[in-house]
Amino acid sequence: MRRYRFFFVLMGTLLATGARAPGQDPLAAVFARIDAAASRFKGLTANLQKVHHEEVIHEDDMETGTIKVKRPRPKELLVRVDIQGTNPKQLVVNGNKLQVYYPHSGELQEVELGKRKPLVDQYMALGFGESSSDLRTSYTVQLGGPETVAGEATTRLELIPRSVEGQEVKRIDLWISDKFGYVVQQKLYQPARNYTLFTYTNIVLTGAISDSVFHLDVPKGTKKEVLLKGK
Repeated sequence: MRRYRFFFVLMGTLLATGARAPGQDPLAAVFARIDAAASRFKGLTANLQKVHHEEVIHEDDMETGTIKVKRPRPKELLVRVDIQGTNPKQLVVNGNKLQVYYPHSGELQEVELGKRKPLVDQYMALGFGESSSDLRTSYTVQLGGPETVAGEATTRLELIPRSVEGQEVKRIDLWISDKFGYVVQQKLYQPARNYTLFTYTNIVLTGAISDSVFHLDVPKGTKKEVLLKGK
């Protein structure tokens, strides 16, 4: 379970432009940038760094790679993550399925999201074209303050899920670019003081990503293991 768990708390998150008006409430200014971005978000590519922290053993597991996101229509997201290094993985979320391919072992794992799909969609939509209204429907949002991430000035938001039923994540922090409005970092707080940190760099906003990218091209004869069936 551990090696694909972070994909459920996906990842990711983006867009918006616009300067803060004089005297405008700082949180309202961030919401305005989010809404401006949501109205025109079509997709993106970025470099990704993921760090999962296990508090009980004081261990950080770091992975790097790339992420591609496309919104072909409202309320629908296609996601692909390619993890590089000594333990490469290819992940795709498309429709009601999440698939992970491990090139070294030749394993293909599949999760049928079923009733879990709304929760997965909620996590994936954070910053990927979600409006501030949608954000506030699912979370209580507080202003965290200014911070610099990967050399970029950002404003941190603290999100507390309004419903904790079935959720492993108890809180989410988003770092939103002050200049461009997209999210450059996410931190997902989990039980036992564990957390997962996603940092995005070299972000390119584009809708010109082929739908074929979001289908895994695995060798013929690859055995598929269905880990969870939708219910």
